[in-house]
Amino acid sequence: MKLTEKFGLAAMHCMDPETAHGMSIRALKAGLAPAPGPLTTPRLKTSLAGLNLPNPVGLAAGFDKNGEVLAPLSRAGFGFIEVGAVTPRPQPGNPKPRLFRLTEDKAAINRFGFNNEGMEVMAKRLADRPQNAVIGLNLGANKDSEDRAGDFVKVLAHCAPHLDFATVNVSSPNTEKLRDLQGKAALSALLSGVIETRDALPRPLPVFLKIAPDLTDAELQDIAEVARETRVDAVIATNTTLSRDGLRSSHKGETGGLSGAPLFEKSTRVLARLSQLTEGDIPLIGVGGISCAEQAYAKICAGASAVQFYTAMVYCGISLAADIANGLDKLLACDDFDNVAQAVGSKREDWL
Repeated sequence: MKLTEKFGLAAMHCMDPETAHGMSIRALKAGLAPAPGPLTTPRLKTSLAGLNLPNPVGLAAGFDKNGEVLAPLSRAGFGFIEVGAVTPRPQPGNPKPRLFRLTEDKAAINRFGFNNEGMEVMAKRLADRPQNAVIGLNLGANKDSEDRAGDFVKVLAHCAPHLDFATVNVSSPNTEKLRDLQGKAALSALLSGVIETRDALPRPLPVFLKIAPDLTDAELQDIAEVARETRVDAVIATNTTLSRDGLRSSHKGETGGLSGAPLFEKSTRVLARLSQLTEGDIPLIGVGGISCAEQAYAKICAGASAVQFYTAMVYCGISLAADIANGLDKLLACDDFDNVAQAVGSKREDWL
């Protein structure tokens, strides 16, 4: 981390977390961020659901909710970027305060509730996107919608011309009853509708499914079965957790989804189990608690073809993307892997 980035982070930590997040978006717009480009080497090049990634290190949804800084993010070292979540109609989300730093735990709790400017605004920004980047959109449903499954289809159909992939997000804990859509019957119906819409597009694109870490083994087995049956292109494991085990920070009792360091072990075990259940038939993306190359590598060895992170930037800055990509390259070389694909699932049993 450069000295300027270190000072910037220190200043932001003196602000309310949501204000600081807004400042980080403005800083990116002003060009005040590292721009090493999408880092790549022969070892880091990754194929994911038909997408050719320069490296397997992605930005998770939630940072750039409204697609405001697509160009600077595409130059920050990430191999792929996911923006959103976006709903058909704009919505303000839940009342503030709704974002909390848990500094002692290197974590955060949020209860945003899909605050965003809606699919019309997002589509206009995506139309101006950089073409040399892999960009996906996290699909959401309006809080007051009478047809949440239909909302996912609407956003996909409207924004698809400008996307490389889309993610069905049924795992946010901050929209009431949204996680109910992870049940077998509801999930199957939802995904079937989304896949049918995708298949009818002039240019079909990969559809991913993002799941929660708070699932029983039986629920994971159902998700693996539905993902296979509906031909989902990849599963993102995992979103934030409702668990509060082992936290020390004063905000540990806040309602919302917990992300960051405490999620690493739990999410990696879910990832490994899902890898076992899907038997390598469906690519997995590992998310949850990554803050260094070693943790990204652990996710890959547990079964992930690619990884994503977000919360760690609160504590390590945006240069972390390049640091993780460079570190991964060295770790792969150290273990005599010629590419990322060779390492996927190589130590899965360690997490089961």
